[in-house]
Amino acid sequence: MSTHRIATREQWRAERLDLLEAEKDLTHRSDELARRRQELPWVKIDKDYRFDTDEGSASLADLFKGRSQLLVYHFMFGPDYSAGCPSCSAIADGFNGFAVHLANHDVMLWAISRAPLAKLQAFRQRMGWTFPWASSFDSDFNWDFSMSLTEEQQREGGTEYNYRPQPAYTPPKGSGPNIGAQVTGTDPATYARERPGMSAFVLEDGNVYHSYSAFARGLDGLWGAYQWLDRAPKGRNEPTYWWRHHDKYENA
Repeated sequence: MSTHRIATREQWRAERLDLLEAEKDLTHRSDELARRRQELPWVKIDKDYRFDTDEGSASLADLFKGRSQLLVYHFMFGPDYSAGCPSCSAIADGFNGFAVHLANHDVMLWAISRAPLAKLQAFRQRMGWTFPWASSFDSDFNWDFSMSLTEEQQREGGTEYNYRPQPAYTPPKGSGPNIGAQVTGTDPATYARERPGMSAFVLEDGNVYHSYSAFARGLDGLWGAYQWLDRAPKGRNEPTYWWRHHDKYENA
């Protein structure tokens, strides 16, 4: 039986109006953060990264497809995975709908993973996705953007993620990483050698510049389901690792 407060419509409205002021303040602060993101300096990309795509080998500049802006989702799908990370997959489920809008607003959206292209293509077909997905298997891209670890780096620690040095790997105690490993057909250590994130790039006068990256909880705003859950009566309500690939729910 629920123990949540029950109120009259008038009482609810009074509290809702008070909350509205806080929501407006958050919106204004979010606008200010967006402005500060756009004011960050750009860093020129000097390395010739190569990617495997549906159209063949491509440079980072090629991924812009004639646009001036490129958004990359660093999708956790390592070479030893048999399927994509369930969390990354839940985020990517929203890409199909808005990728076409971004592409018609001077912005290309790509997912990039370290798994070979054939694995990415097979999983994308299974999921019914159409957004572009590139493999960085033979590139330093994932390493340079703190998205992947070698076994030695994982064992010794000291690499950076989310702009902080990371400790040496220890086996997870919670069920989440273990479930993620099971779903992707790996062990927890192998699963954890890939990390999620997003990066933004701009193409100007033939040069590619890195403008922004975000990791960990910085990706919450890109996870469409969470934005809905944050407005649901019980919120995220996550006592366990509940999400799955969308074709693996019982009512899929």
